[in-house]
Amino acid sequence: MQERRTKWSTNFSEWFRDVIFQAGVYDYRYPVKGAGVWPPLGMRLRNNVINLMKRLLDETGHEEVLFPTLIPEELIGKEAEHIAKFEEEIFWVTRGGKESLSHRLALRPTSETAIMEMFKLWIHSHTDLPIKIYQVVSVFRCETKATAPMIRLREISMFKEAHTAHRNREEAEEQVKEAINIYKEFFERLAIPFIISIRPEWDKFAGAVYTIAFDTLMPDGKTLQIGTVHYLGTNFSKAFDVTYLTPQGTHEYVHTTSYGISERVIAALIAVHGDDHGLVLPPFIAPIQIVIVPIMYGEDVEVLNYSKEVFEELRKKGYRVVLDDRRDITPGEKYYYWELRGVPLRIEIGPRDLKQKEVTLVRRDTFKRVSVSKESYLKVLEETLNKIHCTVRERAYAWFNIKFHKARNLKEVWEILEERKGVVEVPWCGNDECGLKLEEEVKGNVLGYDINEDKSAVKGEKCIICGKDAEHWIRVARRY
Repeated sequence: MQERRTKWSTNFSEWFRDVIFQAGVYDYRYPVKGAGVWPPLGMRLRNNVINLMKRLLDETGHEEVLFPTLIPEELIGKEAEHIAKFEEEIFWVTRGGKESLSHRLALRPTSETAIMEMFKLWIHSHTDLPIKIYQVVSVFRCETKATAPMIRLREISMFKEAHTAHRNREEAEEQVKEAINIYKEFFERLAIPFIISIRPEWDKFAGAVYTIAFDTLMPDGKTLQIGTVHYLGTNFSKAFDVTYLTPQGTHEYVHTTSYGISERVIAALIAVHGDDHGLVLPPFIAPIQIVIVPIMYGEDVEVLNYSKEVFEELRKKGYRVVLDDRRDITPGEKYYYWELRGVPLRIEIGPRDLKQKEVTLVRRDTFKRVSVSKESYLKVLEETLNKIHCTVRERAYAWFNIKFHKARNLKEVWEILEERKGVVEVPWCGNDECGLKLEEEVKGNVLGYDINEDKSAVKGEKCIICGKDAEHWIRVARRY
């Protein structure tokens, strides 16, 4: 029996909850608010995404590590701005069995403080630098707002955090550039459109000198932060007294960076590429790239054997392929089942295909069908998967690009955010008070300004709040 399916195009929020559950990507029925379970298909998708990120990090000289989940209270408290930001979100362990602990232990909200404690032990000389490490772990935050599957959680189970240490600001900021390029490549491979913004002072990461954020746009017009890169300067190294011996024999504080992603990446992947039929996954990352559906009438052994032959050939070629030879449901029900799960390409094989020595390829993104000979189908199949990736990417960017607007008065900003949705760029003087007032007036969020901003583009513009000369076109949106 087919589940009721809401429409991506008309009720995104409900569609998202329905599709991740019905497709077997994420089960949020676990009896802890803000925590969910990754079933087998979702875990395979998750691993594909994580392995892509790991590969990009490994190729750029990062090394994987694993730190404990528990962080002593005294470590978190060493960086005052950091603890002030997180103090309302930290889960504290206060008992072990029946005994009260002499010192509270925090469930890791993020790892800067834990890692700095070890950097102090690992870093002695300039020859020990740079250090570039990363881990993929769970982090815990007592989310006080309404939780949402994959998007707003109390246990973020797919937290990739990288941490680096350098001799000076120049080298650390070169690392920031490398991190940005890694993330750009990562999101391009996933065909997820994004903008990169320097966050305003009031919204930067606690303890950072500045924060750079990657945002995408969800189908309901709200933005979703999908990655961040932080230049931490010497804020943490001074708090933890992490120094190195220079070639001149003096001691200097290290400069550090950190950057992270979470399961929000998968939420974006699902949301941006979905449609009313369910998931639409780029072939490169899909857990199952191809499904073979034999069209059998009765005991049609020859069709099944032919399908098995195709299956084995594709499996040996390295494709992630499934043969759906179930007898208890109709071909139409199988189509529905695999479309929901976003399998990029379906191969149908029936008596006619057997007779003609052909296979029928059906694309998930366009539902276009084509029959090709058994002799040439491998070449056509490879080309088709590449075309699917390109089409999925082009479709996502086409929608994304039309959701950007410019405005010079508050009424226009309000109307865009309420009706047309998306991101609005407005002239801003750079004063925090004006930025916060802007958020209040339009009931939105300031995302920051473009890291590659053309300064000449703002010349002659006046701040939308105070009327003074503008310094930036700043981005405003409603966000998750």
